[in-house]
Amino acid sequence: MHELSIALEVARLVEEAVGPERVPRVVRVGLEVGTDAGVEIPNLEFCLQALLSTSPFSGAEPEIVECGGGDLRVTYLELEE
Repeated sequence: MHELSIALEVARLVEEAVGPERVPRVVRVGLEVGTDAGVEIPNLEFCLQALLSTSPFSGAEPEIVECGGGDLRVTYLELEE
């Protein structure tokens, strides 16, 4: 299940973006997943929910939008100061 490795990389990117102080709390993580990316969106969402429910994310929610093409990218982070 490569969705888990994708979710781990998304979590790493989020943690890197927020920084070591983690002052802002991550509320939502937005992703775009292309229909040709070879990703099963329900599996990716499940993996992300499991990872983002733990520290340092404290229950951030993934928001995945399916789009055309083969891209997969983090589009935004919603933070709470």
